Amino acid sequence: MRISVTGLIGCSLLAISLAGCQSARLAPFQSNPQPIAPAPLTPAPVSPIEQSALPPPSSAPGVSDPTQFPEAPEAPGATSEDGTTEVATAAGEEISRDSLVGAWKVSADGQSCQMFMALTKWTGGYRAASRGCPGEAANVAAWDVASRQVVLSDSSGNVVARLYASGNERFDGQTTGGQRISLSR
Repeated sequence: MRISVTGLIGCSLLAISLAGCQSARLAPFQSNPQPIAPAPLTPAPVSPIEQSALPPPSSAPGVSDPTQFPEAPEAPGATSEDGTTEVATAAGEEISRDSLVGAWKVSADGQSCQMFMALTKWTGGYRAASRGCPGEAANVAAWDVASRQVVLSDSSGNVVARLYASGNERFDGQTTGGQRISLSR
């Protein structure tokens, strides 16, 4: 007995379609549908909510007068060999090179642009690239960390700007020409 390929395919399709009629999805269309309902969930326990008043602000530890702001910490400055003032971070923490790697938003000469810093060795430190930066910031090709400052340099290794940490992932300073510059994420 010889079976043709088309006959075999036809029989297979018929078997698949009949098997599909036994699916639970088609229960509403069958003569005796069996409802399938999920098991009920147990309710979460409810405990009473406790309530109490907060202590007055004057009783907070280390606060003598709650209406007064604490004094800002002072960062001692030291004049370096080239006459610029070196300023430590407010907490006196070291700046790590790893924390500077990546993309930064730059504000220079009143305009915004972008800068990318990598850990690839380059003249003046490590490779940097600016995009759309005005004035002296457009010349930045390298960066490094020295005396708790971020030093930006041009492709010849000449210092373009010095910045210091002024907040979480924010550095402020000025270019050698006296323009304000800041990096932030």
